[in-house]
Amino acid sequence: MRIAFLIDEFPSLSETFILNQIVGLLDRGQEVDIYADSPGDMSKVHPEVESYQLLSRTYYTQMPPGRSRRIPKGIRLFLANFHKAPRMLLRALNLFEYKYSDYGDQAALLRLLYSAIPFLGKQPYDIIHCHYGRNGTRGAILRDIGVLQGKLIAAFHGFDISTYIDRYGESIYEKLFARGDLFQPIGENWKRRLIELGCEEKKIMVHRMGIDCTKFSFTPRQPDPNGSIRLVSIARLVEKKGLEYGIRAVAKLARDNPNIEYKIAGDGFLREDLQQLIRELNLSKQVKLLGWQQQQEILALLKWADILLAPSVTSSAGDREGIPVTLMEAMAMGLPVVSTQHSGIPELVQDGVSGFLVPERDVDALADKLEYLIGHSERWPEMGRAGRAYIEECYDINKLNDRLVEIYQQLISP
Repeated sequence: MRIAFLIDEFPSLSETFILNQIVGLLDRGQEVDIYADSPGDMSKVHPEVESYQLLSRTYYTQMPPGRSRRIPKGIRLFLANFHKAPRMLLRALNLFEYKYSDYGDQAALLRLLYSAIPFLGKQPYDIIHCHYGRNGTRGAILRDIGVLQGKLIAAFHGFDISTYIDRYGESIYEKLFARGDLFQPIGENWKRRLIELGCEEKKIMVHRMGIDCTKFSFTPRQPDPNGSIRLVSIARLVEKKGLEYGIRAVAKLARDNPNIEYKIAGDGFLREDLQQLIRELNLSKQVKLLGWQQQQEILALLKWADILLAPSVTSSAGDREGIPVTLMEAMAMGLPVVSTQHSGIPELVQDGVSGFLVPERDVDALADKLEYLIGHSERWPEMGRAGRAYIEECYDINKLNDRLVEIYQQLISP
């Protein structure tokens, strides 16, 4: 099968779940092309991007942000490519057809033209797999104007059915729901939301993101002989990750546990705010912001740690998590988890079995559960084994990718 992936950014260190699907499909003999708005941070790239030569399969829209650059470049692209597909490119100019009120940012000035150009001259696809609802909308329009062919799948993750809907309204996916062939929320939580938004239930199939369990070695956790308590978070430094509350919880514990260490891997626009909070709480020795880490560095951190802390929250703008892949990776390696009753996380972490879940933004509750685990280290191996077993059962990417191929085949069969 020929499969086109429509995504925001590639490669992206924070979206290994998309990479896992792409690599898994290639391993299963499928032909995959990647269409992205822009490249990610090329200074740190997942090894599989290079080993599978994925950049040679990637095509970028690269639409300039401002009108002063976007319009002149768009005119040049239009004139240079008009002879290839005159009717399609005229429709891609979107002079009157696709309204901003119906299609949101996908109907922005010349966006469809920039999106259409990379597809010109390509053979038809069997499947158009769009990650995030807004890319599903784009795929539906591109198929409508004839640039794309194939069955359309849209995967929903988190912000696309939280913040994005708050911005554009609850009817923003109405046209997509009518035109798309299959919708894949990553959990039951988001399936219910899609139904609330008006999607037909028969078009919805939960398909979880997953990890390759063979790449995450399980190790039962044991207390450090020197008495150190090692906590880790792997997250972008943005509001919905709730790291402020994790840091404040550690501050409560540090008074009685001077050997506590908390390492946070990731970067983002809140870095300076979090660094200031660490200084204000006198935690500079205990809490370290490590910045972006490559996959091997992430594995080393998860091997080092005793407990994973994931204090996710709903942001002030309404942004929410899906089901964080870093939690899956940590559980696969045997880490007990302390997280929150947020979004799809309760579908992954079994409260009291593989970790503990507390209300969002509840610093005292986070500190209480961390303190309990610190004082009951005999439970770490038991929780770790439970987490590993659950990941192998429900979130193994190899099983999920086998299922994904079956779904594709069923979708294209007459």
